[in-house]
Amino acid sequence: MDSSRQEITERRSLAQHSPSMFLRMLVRGATVRRGRALTALLAVVVAATVSTAMLNLYADVGAKLRSEFRSYGANIVVVAKNGETLPENAINIVRRIIPAQALAVPFAYVVAHTPSGKPVVVAGVDMEQVQRLDRWWAVTAWPQRSGEALVGKRAAEILSPTNQDFDLSYNTRTLHLHPAGILQTGADEDSRVYLALPEFTTWTGVQPTSIELSANGTSEEITSLTETLGQALPQAQVQPVRQIVEAEARVLGKTRASLYVSTVVIILTAMLCVLATLTGWVYDRRRDFAVMKALGASEGLLRGLFAAEAAGLGFLGAVLGFLIGIAVAMWIGRVNFHAPVVPRLSVLPVVMLGSVAVALLSALLPMSRLQRVQPAMILRGE
Repeated sequence: MDSSRQEITERRSLAQHSPSMFLRMLVRGATVRRGRALTALLAVVVAATVSTAMLNLYADVGAKLRSEFRSYGANIVVVAKNGETLPENAINIVRRIIPAQALAVPFAYVVAHTPSGKPVVVAGVDMEQVQRLDRWWAVTAWPQRSGEALVGKRAAEILSPTNQDFDLSYNTRTLHLHPAGILQTGADEDSRVYLALPEFTTWTGVQPTSIELSANGTSEEITSLTETLGQALPQAQVQPVRQIVEAEARVLGKTRASLYVSTVVIILTAMLCVLATLTGWVYDRRRDFAVMKALGASEGLLRGLFAAEAAGLGFLGAVLGFLIGIAVAMWIGRVNFHAPVVPRLSVLPVVMLGSVAVALLSALLPMSRLQRVQPAMILRGE
Protein backbone atom coordinates (compact mmCIF):
# COMPACT_ATOMS: atom_id res chain seq x y z
CA MET A 1 0.00 0.00 0.00
CA ASP A 2 2.76 2.46 0.94
CA SER A 3 4.65 1.68 -2.26
CA SER A 4 1.51 2.31 -4.34
CA ARG A 5 0.94 5.72 -2.73
CA GLN A 6 4.58 6.61 -3.28
CA GLU A 7 4.32 5.62 -6.95
CA ILE A 8 1.17 7.74 -7.43
CA THR A 9 2.89 10.72 -5.78
CA GLU A 10 5.92 10.34 -8.01
CA ARG A 11 3.75 10.19 -11.11
CA ARG A 12 1.89 13.33 -10.03
CA SER A 13 5.17 15.11 -9.38
CA LEU A 14 6.52 14.04 -12.77
CA ALA A 15 3.37 15.23 -14.53
CA GLN A 16 3.46 18.55 -12.74
CA HIS A 17 7.09 19.16 -13.67
CA SER A 18 6.90 17.95 -17.28
CA PRO A 19 7.16 20.67 -19.97
CA SER A 20 3.85 19.72 -21.62
CA MET A 21 1.93 19.92 -18.35
CA PHE A 22 3.61 23.22 -17.46
CA LEU A 23 2.65 24.64 -20.86
CA ARG A 24 -0.95 23.47 -20.49
CA MET A 25 -1.15 25.17 -17.13
CA LEU A 26 0.17 28.41 -18.65
CA VAL A 27 -2.40 28.32 -21.45
CA ARG A 28 -5.21 27.53 -19.04
CA GLY A 29 -4.24 30.41 -16.76
CA ALA A 30 -4.49 32.85 -19.67
CA THR A 31 -7.64 31.47 -21.30
CA VAL A 32 -9.84 30.74 -18.31
CA ARG A 33 -9.73 34.34 -17.06
CA ARG A 34 -9.35 36.21 -20.31
CA GLY A 35 -10.46 39.56 -18.88
CA ARG A 36 -7.57 39.78 -16.43
CA ALA A 37 -5.07 38.53 -19.04
CA LEU A 38 -6.25 40.99 -21.70
CA THR A 39 -6.12 43.90 -19.25
CA ALA A 40 -2.54 43.08 -18.28
CA LEU A 41 -1.60 42.50 -21.92
CA LEU A 42 -3.13 45.83 -22.96
CA ALA A 43 -1.11 47.67 -20.30
CA VAL A 44 2.11 46.05 -21.53
CA VAL A 45 1.21 46.80 -25.15
CA VAL A 46 0.66 50.48 -24.31
CA ALA A 47 4.01 50.69 -22.53
CA ALA A 48 5.79 48.88 -25.38
CA THR A 49 4.09 51.07 -27.99
CA VAL A 50 5.11 54.29 -26.29
CA SER A 51 8.65 53.01 -25.65
CA THR A 52 9.06 51.95 -29.28
CA ALA A 53 7.72 55.23 -30.63
CA MET A 54 9.80 57.33 -28.24
CA LEU A 55 13.03 55.39 -28.83
CA ASN A 56 12.62 55.61 -32.61
CA LEU A 57 11.83 59.31 -32.36
CA TYR A 58 14.74 59.86 -29.99
CA ALA A 59 17.11 58.32 -32.51
CA ASP A 60 15.79 60.53 -35.34
CA VAL A 61 14.65 63.66 -33.51
CA GLY A 62 18.12 65.21 -33.55
CA ALA A 63 18.45 64.95 -37.31
CA LYS A 64 14.84 66.00 -37.87
CA LEU A 65 15.07 69.07 -35.63
CA ARG A 66 18.41 70.11 -37.09
CA SER A 67 16.90 69.80 -40.56
CA GLU A 68 14.01 72.03 -39.43
CA PHE A 69 16.43 74.59 -37.97
CA ARG A 70 18.38 74.67 -41.25
CA SER A 71 15.30 76.20 -42.88
CA TYR A 72 15.83 79.27 -40.67
CA GLY A 73 19.09 80.23 -42.34
CA ALA A 74 22.79 80.10 -41.64
CA ASN A 75 24.33 78.98 -38.36
CA ILE A 76 27.91 80.02 -39.29
CA VAL A 77 29.03 83.27 -40.90
CA VAL A 78 32.40 83.99 -42.53
CA VAL A 79 33.08 87.75 -42.83
CA ALA A 80 36.06 89.56 -44.28
CA LYS A 81 38.06 91.53 -41.72
CA ASN A 82 38.13 95.35 -41.73
CA GLY A 83 35.52 95.66 -44.47
CA GLU A 84 37.75 94.00 -47.07
CA THR A 85 36.72 91.33 -49.53
CA LEU A 86 37.34 87.64 -49.05
CA PRO A 87 40.03 85.83 -51.06
CA GLU A 88 38.84 84.72 -54.49
CA ASN A 89 39.21 81.07 -53.52
CA ALA A 90 37.49 81.50 -50.12
CA ILE A 91 34.27 79.78 -51.21
CA ASN A 92 36.26 76.82 -52.60
CA ILE A 93 38.22 76.52 -49.34
CA VAL A 94 35.02 76.58 -47.31
CA ARG A 95 33.29 73.98 -49.47
CA ARG A 96 36.27 71.63 -49.20
CA ILE A 97 36.11 71.77 -45.39
CA ILE A 98 32.38 71.59 -44.68
CA PRO A 99 30.40 68.32 -44.90
CA ALA A 100 28.97 67.39 -48.27
CA GLN A 101 25.36 68.08 -47.24
CA ALA A 102 26.16 71.55 -45.81
CA LEU A 103 25.47 74.77 -47.70
CA ALA A 104 27.89 77.65 -48.25
CA VAL A 105 26.46 80.76 -49.96
CA PRO A 106 28.60 83.84 -50.78
CA PHE A 107 27.18 87.35 -50.33
CA ALA A 108 28.47 90.64 -51.71
CA TYR A 109 27.11 94.07 -50.67
CA VAL A 110 27.34 97.64 -51.99
CA VAL A 111 25.42 100.84 -51.37
CA ALA A 112 23.91 102.02 -54.67
CA HIS A 113 21.82 105.11 -55.33
CA THR A 114 18.54 105.84 -57.03
CA PRO A 115 18.32 108.61 -59.68
CA SER A 116 17.12 110.91 -56.91
CA GLY A 117 20.17 110.12 -54.80
CA LYS A 118 18.59 107.83 -52.18
CA PRO A 119 20.94 105.11 -50.93
CA VAL A 120 19.91 101.44 -51.30
CA VAL A 121 21.79 98.34 -50.16
CA VAL A 122 22.25 95.92 -53.05
CA ALA A 123 23.35 92.33 -52.47
CA GLY A 124 24.78 89.83 -54.93
CA VAL A 125 23.90 86.21 -54.18
CA ASP A 126 23.65 82.79 -55.76
CA MET A 127 19.89 82.74 -56.24
CA GLU A 128 19.63 78.96 -56.40
CA GLN A 129 21.69 78.41 -53.26
CA VAL A 130 20.02 81.16 -51.24
CA GLN A 131 16.62 79.57 -51.89
CA ARG A 132 17.91 76.44 -50.14
CA LEU A 133 19.66 78.40 -47.39
CA ASP A 134 16.86 80.81 -46.44
CA ARG A 135 13.73 78.74 -46.93
CA TRP A 136 11.95 80.92 -44.38
CA TRP A 137 12.01 83.95 -46.72
CA ALA A 138 8.57 84.94 -48.01
CA VAL A 139 9.14 85.51 -51.75
CA THR A 140 6.47 86.11 -54.39
CA ALA A 141 8.79 85.12 -57.28
CA TRP A 142 12.51 84.52 -57.78
CA PRO A 143 14.55 86.20 -60.55
CA GLN A 144 15.05 83.93 -63.57
CA ARG A 145 16.74 86.15 -66.17
CA SER A 146 19.40 88.83 -66.42
CA GLY A 147 18.13 92.28 -65.49
CA GLU A 148 15.69 90.92 -62.89
CA ALA A 149 15.97 91.61 -59.16
CA LEU A 150 14.42 90.41 -55.91
CA VAL A 151 13.29 93.54 -54.09
CA GLY A 152 12.63 93.81 -50.36
CA LYS A 153 9.19 95.05 -49.39
CA ARG A 154 10.37 98.37 -47.92
CA ALA A 155 12.78 98.92 -50.80
CA ALA A 156 9.99 98.26 -53.31
CA GLU A 157 7.87 101.05 -51.78
CA ILE A 158 10.64 103.47 -52.75
CA LEU A 159 12.02 101.97 -55.96
CA SER A 160 9.01 100.34 -57.58
CA PRO A 161 5.70 101.12 -55.85
CA THR A 162 3.70 100.04 -58.94
CA ASN A 163 6.05 97.20 -59.92
CA GLN A 164 7.70 99.31 -62.62
CA ASP A 165 11.32 99.02 -63.75
CA PHE A 166 13.92 101.14 -61.94
CA ASP A 167 17.57 102.24 -62.21
CA LEU A 168 20.40 101.99 -59.69
CA SER A 169 23.83 103.59 -59.92
CA TYR A 170 27.15 102.54 -58.43
CA ASN A 171 30.45 104.29 -59.20
CA THR A 172 28.89 106.11 -62.17
CA ARG A 173 27.63 102.83 -63.64
CA THR A 174 23.85 102.53 -63.97
CA LEU A 175 21.93 99.25 -64.03
CA HIS A 176 18.35 98.96 -65.32
CA LEU A 177 16.36 96.38 -63.33
CA HIS A 178 12.95 94.76 -63.35
CA PRO A 179 11.40 93.62 -60.01
CA ALA A 180 10.80 89.90 -60.49
CA GLY A 181 9.46 89.38 -56.98
CA ILE A 182 8.98 90.93 -53.56
CA LEU A 183 10.82 89.69 -50.47
CA GLN A 184 9.38 90.01 -46.97
CA THR A 185 11.16 88.83 -43.80
CA GLY A 186 10.40 91.55 -41.28
CA ALA A 187 14.16 92.20 -40.94
CA ASP A 188 16.93 94.06 -42.78
CA GLU A 189 16.35 92.02 -45.95
CA ASP A 190 13.16 94.02 -46.58
CA SER A 191 15.28 97.13 -47.31
CA ARG A 192 17.63 95.46 -49.83
CA VAL A 193 17.73 94.59 -53.50
CA TYR A 194 19.12 91.16 -54.44
CA LEU A 195 20.84 90.40 -57.74
CA ALA A 196 22.39 87.27 -59.19
CA LEU A 197 26.04 87.27 -58.12
CA PRO A 198 27.58 87.16 -61.66
CA GLU A 199 25.50 90.15 -62.76
CA PHE A 200 26.28 91.96 -59.50
CA THR A 201 30.04 91.41 -59.92
CA THR A 202 30.00 92.55 -63.56
CA TRP A 203 28.17 95.75 -62.55
CA THR A 204 30.10 96.66 -59.39
CA GLY A 205 33.39 94.76 -59.65
CA VAL A 206 32.97 93.87 -55.96
CA GLN A 207 33.75 90.32 -54.78
CA PRO A 208 31.86 88.57 -51.94
CA THR A 209 32.53 89.95 -48.47
CA SER A 210 30.80 87.21 -46.51
CA ILE A 211 29.82 83.56 -46.72
CA GLU A 212 26.82 82.16 -44.87
CA LEU A 213 26.91 78.48 -43.96
CA SER A 214 24.23 76.04 -42.93
CA ALA A 215 25.69 72.85 -41.42
CA ASN A 216 24.12 70.11 -39.37
CA GLY A 217 25.69 69.10 -36.08
CA THR A 218 25.68 69.52 -32.34
CA SER A 219 26.84 72.78 -30.79
CA GLU A 220 30.23 71.16 -30.14
CA GLU A 221 30.51 70.06 -33.77
CA ILE A 222 29.56 73.53 -35.01
CA THR A 223 32.18 75.10 -32.72
CA SER A 224 34.81 72.67 -34.01
CA LEU A 225 33.89 73.43 -37.63
CA THR A 226 34.09 77.16 -36.88
CA GLU A 227 37.61 76.78 -35.50
CA THR A 228 38.72 74.73 -38.51
CA LEU A 229 37.38 77.35 -40.91
CA GLY A 230 39.08 80.10 -38.91
CA GLN A 231 42.44 78.36 -39.25
CA ALA A 232 41.95 77.87 -42.99
CA LEU A 233 40.93 81.54 -43.51
CA PRO A 234 43.05 83.63 -41.13
CA GLN A 235 42.07 86.81 -43.02
CA ALA A 236 38.40 86.30 -42.16
CA GLN A 237 36.26 86.23 -39.03
CA VAL A 238 34.38 82.97 -38.62
CA GLN A 239 31.60 83.02 -36.06
CA PRO A 240 28.62 80.81 -35.26
CA VAL A 241 25.21 82.45 -35.24
CA ARG A 242 24.70 82.10 -31.48
CA GLN A 243 20.94 82.58 -31.53
CA ILE A 244 20.48 79.69 -33.96
CA VAL A 245 23.08 77.35 -32.41
CA GLU A 246 21.98 77.93 -28.81
CA ALA A 247 18.26 77.76 -29.63
CA GLU A 248 18.85 74.51 -31.53
CA ALA A 249 20.72 72.94 -28.60
CA ARG A 250 18.10 74.16 -26.12
CA VAL A 251 15.12 72.89 -28.13
CA LEU A 252 16.81 69.57 -28.82
CA GLY A 253 17.66 69.09 -25.14
CA LYS A 254 14.13 69.92 -24.01
CA THR A 255 12.58 67.69 -26.65
CA ARG A 256 14.72 64.72 -25.64
CA ALA A 257 14.01 65.35 -21.96
CA SER A 258 10.28 65.44 -22.72
CA LEU A 259 10.54 62.13 -24.57
CA TYR A 260 12.35 60.57 -21.61
CA VAL A 261 9.89 61.87 -19.01
CA SER A 262 6.84 60.87 -21.08
CA THR A 263 8.20 57.37 -21.58
CA VAL A 264 9.05 56.89 -17.89
CA VAL A 265 5.65 58.17 -16.70
CA ILE A 266 3.73 55.93 -19.11
CA ILE A 267 5.86 52.89 -18.24
CA LEU A 268 5.31 53.45 -14.52
CA THR A 269 1.58 53.84 -15.11
CA ALA A 270 1.54 50.63 -17.12
CA MET A 271 3.50 48.87 -14.36
CA LEU A 272 0.91 49.90 -11.79
CA CYS A 273 -1.85 48.66 -14.05
CA VAL A 274 -0.11 45.31 -14.56
CA LEU A 275 0.56 45.08 -10.80
CA ALA A 276 -3.11 45.65 -9.97
CA THR A 277 -4.21 43.18 -12.63
CA LEU A 278 -1.81 40.43 -11.55
CA THR A 279 -2.72 40.94 -7.90
CA GLY A 280 -6.38 40.45 -8.77
CA TRP A 281 -5.40 37.50 -10.93
CA VAL A 282 -3.77 35.77 -7.95
CA TYR A 283 -6.86 36.43 -5.83
CA ASP A 284 -9.18 35.00 -8.49
CA ARG A 285 -7.04 31.89 -8.87
CA ARG A 286 -6.39 31.20 -5.21
CA ARG A 287 -8.55 28.04 -5.36
CA ASP A 288 -6.51 26.76 -8.34
CA PHE A 289 -3.28 27.36 -6.46
CA ALA A 290 -4.72 25.73 -3.35
CA VAL A 291 -5.58 22.59 -5.35
CA MET A 292 -2.09 22.53 -6.86
CA LYS A 293 -0.53 22.86 -3.41
CA ALA A 294 -2.77 20.12 -2.08
CA LEU A 295 -1.58 17.85 -4.90
CA GLY A 296 2.02 18.46 -3.91
CA ALA A 297 3.08 21.46 -6.02
CA SER A 298 6.01 23.27 -4.45
CA GLU A 299 6.31 27.01 -3.84
CA GLY A 300 9.01 27.12 -6.51
CA LEU A 301 6.70 25.53 -9.09
CA LEU A 302 3.89 28.01 -8.36
CA ARG A 303 6.27 30.97 -8.47
CA GLY A 304 7.77 29.69 -11.71
CA LEU A 305 4.34 29.23 -13.24
CA PHE A 306 3.22 32.72 -12.29
CA ALA A 307 6.51 34.29 -13.42
CA ALA A 308 6.27 32.44 -16.75
CA GLU A 309 2.73 33.77 -17.24
CA ALA A 310 3.90 37.32 -16.52
CA ALA A 311 6.94 36.94 -18.81
CA GLY A 312 4.70 35.56 -21.56
CA LEU A 313 2.43 38.60 -21.29
CA GLY A 314 5.50 40.85 -21.42
CA PHE A 315 6.88 39.10 -24.51
CA LEU A 316 3.58 39.15 -26.42
CA GLY A 317 2.92 42.74 -25.38
CA ALA A 318 6.41 43.73 -26.58
CA VAL A 319 5.88 42.25 -30.04
CA LEU A 320 2.45 43.85 -30.48
CA GLY A 321 3.61 47.15 -28.98
CA PHE A 322 6.70 47.24 -31.22
CA LEU A 323 4.61 46.89 -34.38
CA ILE A 324 2.13 49.54 -33.25
CA GLY A 325 4.91 51.81 -31.96
CA ILE A 326 6.69 51.77 -35.34
CA ALA A 327 3.48 52.88 -37.03
CA VAL A 328 2.97 55.63 -34.41
CA ALA A 329 6.55 56.89 -34.79
CA MET A 330 6.23 57.03 -38.59
CA TRP A 331 2.94 58.92 -38.28
CA ILE A 332 4.44 61.46 -35.85
CA GLY A 333 7.44 61.95 -38.13
CA ARG A 334 5.20 62.49 -41.14
CA VAL A 335 2.90 64.96 -39.38
CA ASN A 336 5.51 66.98 -37.46
CA PHE A 337 8.65 66.73 -39.60
CA HIS A 338 7.12 65.94 -43.01
CA ALA A 339 9.52 63.00 -43.26
CA PRO A 340 9.14 59.37 -42.19
CA VAL A 341 10.94 58.04 -39.13
CA VAL A 342 13.10 55.07 -40.14
CA PRO A 343 12.09 51.92 -38.19
CA ARG A 344 14.99 50.63 -36.11
CA LEU A 345 15.04 46.91 -35.41
CA SER A 346 17.72 47.53 -32.77
CA VAL A 347 14.92 48.95 -30.62
CA LEU A 348 13.09 45.58 -30.52
CA PRO A 349 15.45 43.80 -28.07
CA VAL A 350 15.38 46.82 -25.75
CA VAL A 351 11.58 46.99 -25.82
CA MET A 352 11.28 43.23 -25.37
CA LEU A 353 13.63 43.09 -22.39
CA GLY A 354 11.97 46.16 -20.88
CA SER A 355 8.46 44.74 -21.30
CA VAL A 356 9.40 41.38 -19.76
CA ALA A 357 11.19 43.21 -16.92
CA VAL A 358 8.13 45.40 -16.26
CA ALA A 359 5.88 42.33 -16.19
CA LEU A 360 8.20 40.40 -13.86
CA LEU A 361 8.68 43.35 -11.51
CA SER A 362 4.92 43.80 -11.41
CA ALA A 363 4.57 40.10 -10.54
CA LEU A 364 6.85 40.24 -7.47
CA LEU A 365 4.17 41.42 -5.05
CA PRO A 366 1.47 39.01 -6.33
CA MET A 367 3.98 36.13 -6.13
CA SER A 368 4.62 36.92 -2.49
CA ARG A 369 0.90 36.39 -1.84
CA LEU A 370 1.15 32.83 -3.12
CA GLN A 371 2.90 31.91 0.15
CA ARG A 372 -0.25 32.87 2.05
CA VAL A 373 -2.40 30.41 0.13
CA GLN A 374 -3.53 27.76 2.65
CA PRO A 375 -5.09 24.82 0.78
CA ALA A 376 -7.14 23.54 3.69
CA MET A 377 -8.77 26.90 4.47
CA ILE A 378 -9.47 27.85 0.85
CA LEU A 379 -10.84 24.43 -0.13
CA ARG A 380 -13.19 24.59 2.86
CA GLY A 381 -14.42 27.96 1.51
CA GLU A 382 -12.95 30.09 4.32
